[in-house]
Amino acid sequence: MQVLLAQLVQAGYPRIEPAILQDASHFLDLGGEDIRASLYFTSDRGGAELCLRPEFTIPVCRAYLDSRRGGEAASFSYCGPVFRFRAGEPDEFIQAGLESFGRTDAAAADAEILGLALEAATGAGAPSLATTFGDAGLLAQLLDALKLPPTWQRRLKRGLDKGETPSVILAAAPTQSGDHAGVLAALAGTDATGARALVDDLLSIAGITSVGGRSATEIAERFLSQVAMRSAPPFGEEQRAVLDRFLAIAGHPDEAATDLRRLAAEAGLDLGTALDLFEERISFMAVHGVDLATVSFSGSFGRKLDYYTGFVFECRNPTASIGPVVGGGRYDRLAQSLGSKVAVPAVGAAIWVDRLHGGELAS
Repeated sequence: MQVLLAQLVQAGYPRIEPAILQDASHFLDLGGEDIRASLYFTSDRGGAELCLRPEFTIPVCRAYLDSRRGGEAASFSYCGPVFRFRAGEPDEFIQAGLESFGRTDAAAADAEILGLALEAATGAGAPSLATTFGDAGLLAQLLDALKLPPTWQRRLKRGLDKGETPSVILAAAPTQSGDHAGVLAALAGTDATGARALVDDLLSIAGITSVGGRSATEIAERFLSQVAMRSAPPFGEEQRAVLDRFLAIAGHPDEAATDLRRLAAEAGLDLGTALDLFEERISFMAVHGVDLATVSFSGSFGRKLDYYTGFVFECRNPTASIGPVVGGGRYDRLAQSLGSKVAVPAVGAAIWVDRLHGGELAS
């Protein structure tokens, strides 16, 4: 563990140590209520909801924004315990990693983070790792080029990041006669304040304050999202075919780049900016010593956090049936979500120390 941290510090990422007790709202706001069941909660004397640190990215970003370097280029590393329910694995475990803020050379920064994380993991005893990556930025540009309504774009991004297929996502759209049709009809044309008031009234009449751990505000937001889905225009077959083709692209990064260029040309879509960044990142991966023979792109790959905006990746031990050893990506909107007045480019990676040796804790 100390060897791993020393490598990151030596690479120019000084250590940072955020508090173990964190404001739970930041994780719930950014990870959604689905993350609630994974957290360990407590509260302060005033009743504010706190949680044990479930990961480092959000606490490190908050500490960076609160420092005198907030908004400037800065890099950090970390290593310490995190607490999160994990099926079949300890709920308290050690996580190391690195975060880079404020760099405008996105392709180079993405490749450097991946290269350093892999180097640190293998230097600490991990075997050769296989890397799978996706591109949330490229997907976003594709959905925009397909001229999908914003509601569909958000639903597709969230569903795909959770591993859902387009068929499952599309089937989940509410219908005129579906569940809660009466409530949805009543909320049509209502703003967030009005929706919350209606949900508050309904819960009050029923004599309850929350449903499934969700507050009136959260329930109202879900209903409003469903209202928007009901009014969204249908998903065209041509658009669906292009999306399915994109999600099926997988393999060696260079071959994937060729396939993506071909798809864009044949579908008449302007993906030039995202594809240029995609190819530039591949070149920088090689510069940073990443063996491209162990790297594959997947159009359907995503990570289950809404704050990722671009390059996303996971590195796994191909001989062990455990979760990722390394994982991370780009999250350019996170700083603003945490209160920054300006967007701050950012990318990072986490290393699960207890998985370095196939699930045996490394020292």
